[in-house]
Amino acid sequence: MLSTPVIQNLHEHFPEAQIDFLVDEFASDVVAGNPWITEVITFNRESDSSTGTVLQVRKRHYDLVIDLFSNPRSAVIVGLSGARIRVGYPFHWRKYAYNILVPPRGGEVHNVDFNLDAVRRLEIPVHHFRPLFPLNKEATQFASEWIGANNLDGKLIVGMNPSGGWYTKRWGLDHFAHLGDVIAERYHASIVLLWGPGEEEDVRSIQRKMKSSSRVIPRTSLIELGAIIRRCAYVVSNDSGPMHIAASLDVPTLGIFGPTNPYLQGPYGKNHRWIRNEGIECLACNLTSCPIGNICMTQLETSRVIDAFDGLVQESKKQKQSDVNQSQDA
Repeated sequence: MLSTPVIQNLHEHFPEAQIDFLVDEFASDVVAGNPWITEVITFNRESDSSTGTVLQVRKRHYDLVIDLFSNPRSAVIVGLSGARIRVGYPFHWRKYAYNILVPPRGGEVHNVDFNLDAVRRLEIPVHHFRPLFPLNKEATQFASEWIGANNLDGKLIVGMNPSGGWYTKRWGLDHFAHLGDVIAERYHASIVLLWGPGEEEDVRSIQRKMKSSSRVIPRTSLIELGAIIRRCAYVVSNDSGPMHIAASLDVPTLGIFGPTNPYLQGPYGKNHRWIRNEGIECLACNLTSCPIGNICMTQLETSRVIDAFDGLVQESKKQKQSDVNQSQDA
């Protein structure tokens, strides 16, 4: 998701070029409908061999290959790609896979800008920064039918996403239930609980804990999830893929952070906010397991997240009014 601005800037500079994108199979929906990509090449990291992927890449005879991950597997693929120009980040031995090295700024800038540094290193102008998550007609229709079947048309919908990859990134289910009840009462909102593979029981648990009514979305593809998110007025989410999808779709988003750094991985764009427990010294530790009880999340009080959500709503209303005023002045 956060690499899609790279594609748009490359397309603008090389409008006649074939631009292909190699991606994990599970995430292919993120780029499947991207208008600047010629072909999406997928691989399954559990079943596909690196040798097979290298052969797929080599037979295409690329002039330029950019490695935005620069992990051991991607470095091998790029190093053996046969491309004349190979761009990547000089992490350990992987630097030998590339002939153009990008100075890494991983601890200094947002991931969007970290990725765009590869474009800048090629001396290509960067004019586009916003991540793109394209929705197709089928997914949009799927979302519309589900919204209609659940009597949500015309309602103020707030999506809540308790997922987070690592357990250390997940705010508590009890907290989400309390938050949902407050939002539902204060804003007369309909709460929609978002989930992905292996997460349904979490949202069912939140639904049982809530005093207000809520809806659990059905099992979806990634692009169908995005289409439902697009129908939300606001989204509250742990640091996760759905958080970035919501932000890319211009849905005002509140990110909840602890072990990751919102300055580097937060929802990208002006209509979004994030909250974390600023009193914890070990914030942004990037640990996938916590030796001290994950206190950055367990001790983040619901009242603070509610205050942050209220701020998001007020900021969003101001932005909408500003957009209206500018439209009238034009």
